[in-house]
Amino acid sequence: MMDLKQLFTDDNAVSPVIGVILMVAITVILAAVIGAFVLNIGGNQETAPQNQFDFEYSNNSDHVIVSHGGGGTLDATQLDLSGAWTGSDCGVVELSGLGAGDVVVNNSTGSWGPCSHDASSGDTLEITWTSSSGDTSQIITDSTVP
Repeated sequence: MMDLKQLFTDDNAVSPVIGVILMVAITVILAAVIGAFVLNIGGNQETAPQNQFDFEYSNNSDHVIVSHGGGGTLDATQLDLSGAWTGSDCGVVELSGLGAGDVVVNNSTGSWGPCSHDASSGDTLEITWTSSSGDTSQIITDSTVP
């Protein structure tokens, strides 16, 4: 006859079962991590540059000088100057790169790309950076017209 007391106190099989469950869980997690790296899940997104820009306005505010004051070299084709005006932004189309200390001028004659918009006192001007793939964009600086 079987001893019922021994049946309830015998836990020899518990340890191997827990060990197998833990090994399966570790294997699944490890496979998921390796799969994420191999399949490039999460992707490599380009991050916005960390640069400094200075805005200088003329006394009568008919033009603005935007200076690249610091940071790495930028591809100017990835930058847009936008403001409160309606219509297209002012893209930097004729420059291939901006380094620290370079100056770009935008005035009412449109000397910065195809831009000939008027900005009024209190308007906000923004420089927006767009990644080379076009998937990501971010405002990297802004300024208020005095």
